[in-house]
Amino acid sequence: MTDISKEELDGIYAFAVNLGKEAGKMLLEAAKLRMGDERVSEERKEHVQKENAVDLVTETDEDVEAFIKGKIVEKYPSHKFVGEESYSKGSSRDYLIDDSPTWCVDPLDGTVNYIHLFPMFCVSIAFIHKSKPLIGVIYAPFLNQFFSSCVGRGAWLNETQRLPLIRNPVPPMPEKAPSGCIFSCEWGKDRKDHPDGNMHRKIESFMNMAAEIGGRQGRGGMVHGVRSLGSATLDLAYIAMGAFDIWWEGGCWEWDVAAGVAIVQEAGGLVTTANPPEDHLTAAIEEVRLGSRLYLAIRPAGASQTETGRQTQERTVREVWARVRNLDYSRPGA
Repeated sequence: MTDISKEELDGIYAFAVNLGKEAGKMLLEAAKLRMGDERVSEERKEHVQKENAVDLVTETDEDVEAFIKGKIVEKYPSHKFVGEESYSKGSSRDYLIDDSPTWCVDPLDGTVNYIHLFPMFCVSIAFIHKSKPLIGVIYAPFLNQFFSSCVGRGAWLNETQRLPLIRNPVPPMPEKAPSGCIFSCEWGKDRKDHPDGNMHRKIESFMNMAAEIGGRQGRGGMVHGVRSLGSATLDLAYIAMGAFDIWWEGGCWEWDVAAGVAIVQEAGGLVTTANPPEDHLTAAIEEVRLGSRLYLAIRPAGASQTETGRQTQERTVREVWARVRNLDYSRPGA
């Protein structure tokens, strides 16, 4: 398939939306089993009682991915499929996204949250063509939040509210950003306690962003607040919504971000690399490559009296780059 017509894309979008809803319901039903829902069959209750929470979540993860993959293979047998569970069982760690029509799926993002029944978990489904995420679907069933987008058709919350939420008008990035911004970040899985490892670099960057203006040898950003949801996918959804202003992260895989990137970009947000270039004041701000594992997202922004919305976003990117450390998240085997 070299090109996709508008009609074909509309059909893929409708399919992805329905698939996301069905997969999200599966996550919610599995959570209700663990909550002792009285409507669950005795056989299923007995199964739950025999398994521990982590095993049940792993089983749910695999079941939901198998369901999504089965539906896609049945409907679009020529399309490529990239899923977290199937990828983790394989040996290849090459870049996974190419020019092929590709579905990139995380059946359960926010696994630790799901284990603890903290509501920030979701299913994430993206459709990518020619290395560009064209469709994104994110469903957080515990929150009853359904995010969706298709290139040229807008980004939406629960299919009725266009994103970003504040649209009258869409506000520019704050004049003194990152001051005045909600900054979203994650601790990640790399917890090695090396003095100059990723965790220490992240902590230093978080402190720079949070510290008072003039603090931290002039790197203090005095952000309005710092948030950590435990789900990269939902971090991006909240960037698209405009609830978060800045998201900075390293270590994510394609399935963690593909749907979120699609939704952020369609909403008018900017996604570039987390790592500051040598000359962060003048370097070109390029669209991020899926699979780079390094991401910086800025919410949709409108014009101010002196700048376009894009200029306010790029100014914010440079101010973030001035305050964060380079992270080292190469691909295994790369």
